[in-house]
Amino acid sequence: MENYNQTSTYFTLLGLFPSSRIGLFLFILIVLFFLMALFGNLSMILLIFLDTHLQKPMYFLLSQLSLIDLTCLSNIVPKMAYDFLFGNKSISFIACGIQSFFFLTLAGAEGLLLASMAYDRYVAICFPLHYPIKISRRVCVLMIIGSWLLGSINSCAHTIYALHIPYCRSRAINHFFCDVPAMLTLACMDTWVYEYTVFVSTTIFLLLPFTCIVFSYGRVLLAVYQMHSAEGKKKAYSTCSTHLTVVTFYSAPFAYTYLRPKSLRSPTEDKILAVFYTILTPGLNPVIYSMRNKEVMGALRRAIQRICSVKM
Repeated sequence: MENYNQTSTYFTLLGLFPSSRIGLFLFILIVLFFLMALFGNLSMILLIFLDTHLQKPMYFLLSQLSLIDLTCLSNIVPKMAYDFLFGNKSISFIACGIQSFFFLTLAGAEGLLLASMAYDRYVAICFPLHYPIKISRRVCVLMIIGSWLLGSINSCAHTIYALHIPYCRSRAINHFFCDVPAMLTLACMDTWVYEYTVFVSTTIFLLLPFTCIVFSYGRVLLAVYQMHSAEGKKKAYSTCSTHLTVVTFYSAPFAYTYLRPKSLRSPTEDKILAVFYTILTPGLNPVIYSMRNKEVMGALRRAIQRICSVKM
């Protein structure tokens, strides 16, 4: 088979939306959701940075989650929108690698960051007297740096592999972004080794953090059950349920997509599931965390009051 790596420097992204009125309607929905998600995540970051009541480790970690979500949305949606509007669905080999690198970095970092947030709540509820020592600002910074660093290393390995394999079939990627597993369906070599590394990476960056989160909240719920304060129980249940909602929305479709063998995957199903962990979850996170958190809502009210007082 002919190797096209030397003769073609572009891929074609087939996209998410069909060329019809339904496709246009879905496109408008996604763009509106994207704009609201950008506003929500940016507002969350600014709110945590500016409000002194939110200068706590939990909210410092939450601001990093919003930063990851903001970057993930910006990495994927603008290119997808441009392709749909102008019909130019091509993407250069290097640009595809860059998009894939950022996506995998952000995905890995988010999985580890969610585990760090669960650990923060575990220590806060189960060991409240030790919390200032175990979850200091230095520890938070180390957890954040570790999440980004490990995510980048994992992403670099996957991206380099994807850019160095021979492609000898159609350059049309049946996806709306450069997802490495979708790219490998175009390869003219056996990719079972890479499929195994995908399984290992997904286990390390998704299943292990998810296991730690479940374990942490199991201990938290046990501690909450033994509390005598009804208000303390309510606050702890609210915090835990919020975090578990976010983790489930993110982890379930991601794991279902990446842990299945290639023979059981379908492009249409992969694209629908990808919408959850690349667009919907990043957009819903600030809503979930703000609506279920009295401190965030209080900070939001104070910010609105300050803005109104300045205008008056």
